[in-house]
Amino acid sequence: MGFFADSLNRIQPSATIAVSMKARQLKAEGRDIISLSAGEPDFDTPDNIKLAAIQALKDGKTKYTDVDGIPELKAAIVAKFKRDNGLDYKTSQVTVGTGGKQVLYNALLATLNPGDEVVIPAPCWVSYADIVLLGGGKPVFVPTKPEDGYRLKAEALDRAITPATKWLILNSPSNPTGAAYSEADLKALTDVLLQPKNSHVWVLTDDMYEHLLYDGLRFFTPAQVEPRLYDRTLTMNGLSKAYCMTGWRLGYAAGPEPLIKAMGKLQSQSTSNPCSITQWAGVEALNGPQDFIAANNKVFVARRDLVVSMLNQASGLNCPKPEGAFYVYPSCAGAIGKTTPTGKTIATDEDFVTALLEDEGVAVVHGAAFEGSPAFRISYATSTEALTDACARIQRFCGNLK
Repeated sequence: MGFFADSLNRIQPSATIAVSMKARQLKAEGRDIISLSAGEPDFDTPDNIKLAAIQALKDGKTKYTDVDGIPELKAAIVAKFKRDNGLDYKTSQVTVGTGGKQVLYNALLATLNPGDEVVIPAPCWVSYADIVLLGGGKPVFVPTKPEDGYRLKAEALDRAITPATKWLILNSPSNPTGAAYSEADLKALTDVLLQPKNSHVWVLTDDMYEHLLYDGLRFFTPAQVEPRLYDRTLTMNGLSKAYCMTGWRLGYAAGPEPLIKAMGKLQSQSTSNPCSITQWAGVEALNGPQDFIAANNKVFVARRDLVVSMLNQASGLNCPKPEGAFYVYPSCAGAIGKTTPTGKTIATDEDFVTALLEDEGVAVVHGAAFEGSPAFRISYATSTEALTDACARIQRFCGNLK
């Protein structure tokens, strides 16, 4: 029907949200479902952050704010970038949106023209490509390999860049693989971007999982590793993951003033300001105690190790050990071509996850959604009991394939 915009035909609904919805639906029908599809910590938002929100309510901070963030929050973000990343920004270089997704959306919609290319290492988060397509741009996926720890290599980046490339999107630690880039890994990539022939390419970082980094690894972000790229980098981050604030919806970024202004202009004609209460909670999150993050990470590491160990004992699966975030990304290549007890053939990773949900009640997300097949993503941000049960079911499912 010709009523709807052509741009909608270019995109898919979010696959991770679709799987989570299907799992909730089956649960509502009385099925025993363990959902490992949503990328959200099961830990509650810390009390000091909740109390700051309650205080903001009591103080009547319930009115419109500046479109892209209150001055107090922008100041807290400036302090965070200095403290954690050694980056100097002014508050006029900071933007605040309703979640990291809006910040990415604003940046891409404000900069892309038809035919502009955006280089995206794959496997990658499901929304990058669709936002690029909505903006009239062209996603250029660069496959990464498990043997490289799913990290983009400098040569591959160099090959992917054309005169039409506008952005490189870099996500570390990564969703869905949990891959994290060291300082040296990033330096190799930033060296490519510093070549005169590549001086037109900007960097959009997704640092949402910055604090979820394990095994003593240190976090680095491109503008910190290569100060010469400062004027071509938008450094995006948010409160969803490390601060257990997924539903609060708060993302932010810092970058060159003209870009920040353009993003603010777009936001002024879409959502206007993020929730005022959330913004005051965000001030407390960034300025308040940070010690709960290390405590949560201890739990995440134990869960990661449990899941990696159990999945590697499942027939036909191979699960690398990720460095960060709260996902594992096992290959199910060994299950492709096999048949379930009910006679269904597993031809793709989507077949694998569909049969797993139907036969064993475990919801995971297929690798094709992340441009990385044959594999699937498990979020281990859920209770150890549920993970143990789910992995045992996956082992049984794989063992029953013929």
